[in-house]
Amino acid sequence: MPIDEERAFRSINIALLTVSDTRTQADDTSGDILAERIESAGHMLAARAIVRDDADALVAQLEAWIDDSAVDAVVSTGGTGLTGRDVTPEALDRVKEKEIPGFGELFRWLSYKSIGTSTVQSRAMAVLSRGTYIFALPGSNGAVSDGWDGVLAEQLDSRNRPCNFVELMPRLEES
Repeated sequence: MPIDEERAFRSINIALLTVSDTRTQADDTSGDILAERIESAGHMLAARAIVRDDADALVAQLEAWIDDSAVDAVVSTGGTGLTGRDVTPEALDRVKEKEIPGFGELFRWLSYKSIGTSTVQSRAMAVLSRGTYIFALPGSNGAVSDGWDGVLAEQLDSRNRPCNFVELMPRLEES
């Protein structure tokens, strides 16, 4: 997708959520990859947290960031698989106003190039809640790289043409 260099880049504030029962700040490699990419792209890392695989705890953290006017978007990693502890999509269902189905579809298409049919086990998704974008990626290093590099880097760049998520932000809460 073309980047229109004549347009000004607009930095946004992104909160980073790692969903895991086992990761800590010391070994959160997928979170580290996302943090580096967020900042390298010129965005502000507004907050970062690790929350266990518990839908109520995830909803509480998401609600706090949705209500925080200093957070424009949330990118999460982990909890999108099929096991009994993977509840990130269920938590997003509880806070969403609108789904962004193309995000998960495009992520799985890109992921297929890396991991083949194993991508069908991913429930990566994106939603919109009260003017805040929420993107849920799987927890592997490869998945967060595919998701950021293949979708989010362009869609969170205000110069991306023909359209991008950032230019819609002023209109997200219209009625």
